[in-house]
Amino acid sequence: MKKITIIGSGFAGLTAVRTLRKKDKTVEIILISPKAELVYMPSLIWVPSGAAGKKDIIVSLDNFFKRLNVHHVAGKVVGLENDGRVVLLENKTRVDNDALIIASGGRFIKKLAGIENAITPCEGLSAVEAIRDRVKAMEGGNIAIGFASNPKEPSAMRGGPMFEFLFGLDTQLRQEGRRDKFNLTFFTPAQKPGARLGEKAVKGLLNEMKKRNITTHLGNKMKKFEANKVITEGGEFDADLILFMPGMTGNQWFDNTELARSEGGLLKADKFCQVEGADKVFVAGDSGSFPGPEWMPKQAHMADLQAEAAANNMLDALNGKPASHTFKIELMCIVDSNNKGIYIQRTMTGGLMLPNCRLLHIAKRLFGWWYLRQYR
Repeated sequence: MKKITIIGSGFAGLTAVRTLRKKDKTVEIILISPKAELVYMPSLIWVPSGAAGKKDIIVSLDNFFKRLNVHHVAGKVVGLENDGRVVLLENKTRVDNDALIIASGGRFIKKLAGIENAITPCEGLSAVEAIRDRVKAMEGGNIAIGFASNPKEPSAMRGGPMFEFLFGLDTQLRQEGRRDKFNLTFFTPAQKPGARLGEKAVKGLLNEMKKRNITTHLGNKMKKFEANKVITEGGEFDADLILFMPGMTGNQWFDNTELARSEGGLLKADKFCQVEGADKVFVAGDSGSFPGPEWMPKQAHMADLQAEAAANNMLDALNGKPASHTFKIELMCIVDSNNKGIYIQRTMTGGLMLPNCRLLHIAKRLFGWWYLRQYR
């Protein structure tokens, strides 16, 4: 029996499981992650207002693994041996495989001076709970929200959620009757925030900020954070609470492998999601650097598409067939603001943007419920 190992229980890892099991009922699947759970990142934006909590974010995978006959190994990966055929865990456990999918996500670059003064929302539930508690305790003041990229890997960034936290906090404070006591500032080194979403989206997002009386500080390289201040090469401004999403790079344990890396530190993949120069080692999601346009997103939808291609090519490789499955390059998101949403789509042939409306907020909530049904 062929043995497949998957590292990571996020969107890419779980989509790989579903794809593999759909095509092959007998192959042995081992999935390695710290816990048998999925953290549903898209719903983190609703935690500060109380519209979502732990039960909406953390999904136990015990039943899912049992249904699909997946053996879960709880542990932290620290490296690979034997050209990827052996996965090394922190507790000295060794997990061997006939083929490997790496879907362990990315790592935020925390090199900026004073970054300990900022909260990085996509680090998980505890981070957004800290935002919730800080905002609740504030009687007023200055809140700064921004993001940056990996300069050596422009696509390794996650700016979309920061627009949602920005607009969501504005909506929340208005609903609480406290908006006039707060100054909201959006900042990023980019001159055109959200450029990967398309020119029309940039204008739409900036117009939304203007309508909501949100100050912008754009096009200035970050210098450092202080406890109550954001400092850039173009000036500084007060901030009693800083939410900041740094650019991403590869996991630390990639250093303990011989796998090909991109200049930005991610695993270098081809169009079939194979790690370049490695035999039967595939990558999907935030861990990989894939060929494509600079605007190709790092988001759950893209991770799902890559994982499906990786899983199909893996089965072909195990059966002695050449890789033939590629993935569609598509950016698709609803920028939510707690009561409304803006739909943005971009493909290789064009794009689409639907204006802010309540139905799109409802659609995003319903999609999350529908998507998670398969794992609950």
